Amino acid sequence: MVKHRIGRVEQEIQKEVNDIILKRVRDPRVQDVTITGVQMTGDLQNATIFFSILSDKASEAQKAQEGLDNATGLIRRELSQRLTMFKTPELKFKQDDSIRYGERIDELIRQMHEKENK
Repeated sequence: MVKHRIGRVEQEIQKEVNDIILKRVRDPRVQDVTITGVQMTGDLQNATIFFSILSDKASEAQKAQEGLDNATGLIRRELSQRLTMFKTPELKFKQDDSIRYGERIDELIRQMHEKENK
């Protein structure tokens, strides 16, 4: 029962943070940021928000991280107005590496198939 509630809260936070970044955050460093997931603690006090960007450059990822860290207060304040929770969770942004990891695995599989076909 508790896991189900946490999952619903995570989905709602993901949806709202995406909307807030799109409509309210004016920082150009976060223009190409997409929220890919949210992970809440069991007590709903902390939320780790995973994001990805289109660029592969490490400098772009660092700039996006700085922009999100800078906008955390605004995002949390907006969340508190949009969500019906007793306490708005503390937010922490972290880059989601799963997309890059998946691309790397695809590349390795493709290379393996090329070697087999030679």
